[in-house]
Amino acid sequence: MELQLPKGTRDFSPEEKILRDRIVNTLKEVFELYGYAPIETPVLERYDVLSSKYAGGAEILKETFRLKDQGNRDLGLRYDMTVPMCRYIGMNPNLKLPFKNYRIGEVFRDGPVASARYRQFTQCDPDIVGSPSMAADAEIIALIYDAFSRLGIEVIIKFNNRKLLNEILDYCGLEKEKQEAAILSIDKLEKFGVNIVKSELRQQKTDEKKIDRILDMLNIKGSNEERISQLRKLLKDSEGLNEIAQLSNYLKNIRLDSEFDASLARGLSYYTGTVIETFLKGGKIKSSVCAGGRYDNIIGSFLGKGSYPAVGVSFGVDRIYDAMLEKEEIRKKTNTKAYIVPIKTLDESLKIAQQLRGAGINTDIDLMDKGPSKNLEYANSLGIPFVIFAGKKELEQNKIKLRDMKSGKEELVSISEVIKKLE
Repeated sequence: MELQLPKGTRDFSPEEKILRDRIVNTLKEVFELYGYAPIETPVLERYDVLSSKYAGGAEILKETFRLKDQGNRDLGLRYDMTVPMCRYIGMNPNLKLPFKNYRIGEVFRDGPVASARYRQFTQCDPDIVGSPSMAADAEIIALIYDAFSRLGIEVIIKFNNRKLLNEILDYCGLEKEKQEAAILSIDKLEKFGVNIVKSELRQQKTDEKKIDRILDMLNIKGSNEERISQLRKLLKDSEGLNEIAQLSNYLKNIRLDSEFDASLARGLSYYTGTVIETFLKGGKIKSSVCAGGRYDNIIGSFLGKGSYPAVGVSFGVDRIYDAMLEKEEIRKKTNTKAYIVPIKTLDESLKIAQQLRGAGINTDIDLMDKGPSKNLEYANSLGIPFVIFAGKKELEQNKIKLRDMKSGKEELVSISEVIKKLE
């Protein structure tokens, strides 16, 4: 049998996993800095939850892994972290609001495999449930900036509003029943360009005049204020523009520079207001690395009570990881800080290892009775910064030999001195 991975999945070596863990831990720190609490939901959901009216929509259901259990119940692997969180809130309606939470876990989509697109991938999602204020949307954007700043990645954040998109399509005379399909096509502008979008709109039996009018309105240029002003001349009493103006003012107030882009759509059908996408400045990855928006109908549909405000985004760990791989040539292969080499002193060395671990120092020990040179080669290959030689003569003096692998310097020190130095 030839051993192979399923298409669209991958293994991670220790150095790759260490980098991924650094990304996830950085995101967790930022989420908690902003007051978000962790929750966790199952990878498996009932299919009727994933396919409910206000969930991801027909497009995402085409990519949903569907299965039956032994009781013949319809189940699916979650395709995002948002729908399961909304189901959780629907089952826990007495939560104090606003409920600021985050989830980190694996999601699955049976879509086409491409560069930076996988069938199993990790998402980190912060959400604010219960607040209709555009200040909540502004906080989410501020959180995105903080997260990427800490990761050392430069990004461009774009935002729009689904209400505005529908208002533009209304203004251009597009029938209501055609608007969702049109928005899914408009979502492809950034990736595939105007000709593909025009072709799809024609297939949806939209006439050329309407197509040209829609694309002209979506491509209005200028600063955020200039774009809003130009659209206001065409769209009177626009709720979408009012929300965009509020969000833009909040962002200006906290000195965050984001771009209002009227063509930004987001492919999932559950968005009801703000939509957000984050792109890398430079680099090979052109897809968004963090995206989301406002979805005010899903939770209410589970509770049977109409609108229930919520806004959040999803950080794509796999795409962020791929972006960081482009930048980082040297990667850690282990988190071990000290490596003990017993020289006929295994019993004593095991005790020393436990002392160091008890002091919070990541410690490994040779368990294969290799010679000093082989052990130094091993520690060097993993990039372990310190090696400890525990010989009988040294231990008789209550000392050990500490070698700094970077400088090559060796010194005879007590265990307490090692702990102070390595803590």
